[in-house]
Amino acid sequence: MIVRLLAVLTASVISGTVFAEEVKLAVTTSFENSGLSDVLLPAIREDTGIDVQLLVVGTGQALRLGEAGDVDAILVHSRAAEEAFVAGGYGTHRREIMYNDFVFVGPIDDPAAVGIATSAADALQKIGEEKPAFVSRGDDSGTHKKELSLWRAAGLDAGSFTGWYREVGAGMGASLNTASGLNAYILADRASWLNFGNKGDLVLLYSGDPALFNQYAYLPVNPQKHPHVQNDLVAQLETWLTGERAVELINGYTIAGEALFTFNAVPK
Repeated sequence: MIVRLLAVLTASVISGTVFAEEVKLAVTTSFENSGLSDVLLPAIREDTGIDVQLLVVGTGQALRLGEAGDVDAILVHSRAAEEAFVAGGYGTHRREIMYNDFVFVGPIDDPAAVGIATSAADALQKIGEEKPAFVSRGDDSGTHKKELSLWRAAGLDAGSFTGWYREVGAGMGASLNTASGLNAYILADRASWLNFGNKGDLVLLYSGDPALFNQYAYLPVNPQKHPHVQNDLVAQLETWLTGERAVELINGYTIAGEALFTFNAVPK
């Protein structure tokens, strides 16, 4: 067995093959649906030799994976939950990487008049009054947490809604597909919406309120709680994600000429 392993390693060196080191990174479905991972991951491997294995889940589940030590790091978008994760000792720190925004998407005929809303709260108050079909992620994701906080800010309790309010318990892409099929309203992140190929009769109706800001942050899992995590590789990945090539690729990622993310990591 040892001789066979040495033979494989020797052959790999001769052929120029490099064995990448792996990092398990929990990311949100909205990040995956944006398509940005298809741009970043090959570049990360090329520059660092790190093979990033993505576990695509909602923010709540990503944080639970980190708490259990099932991943090495997390890239999510729910600041209060992230800060609680770090305060609980599960993460070493929180590093902001990039941002975009949330948008209200809905039927082109816009029965709730969301297109003329003056704020995110006004948009939801119009929906709450008209009660058209509305699709909620309902999955404890960052987008779901944001949606619930926006309903509260609008003075409405999503837990009291019935019939017209559909909690699907699914990721961003699946939720958008449901909204398209029902011709319903939905809160989505801009990147997932722009990259979504089954828009049907849905259109972007409202955006621009500062309350819809959507920050993504990187959280290394604490090796003091989980000594098996790849702490050195996680640090290398963070250096890359906050470096010049990441700036170029993140800011340069567009669909139909529209940028999906803006890099905003602050140098240490």
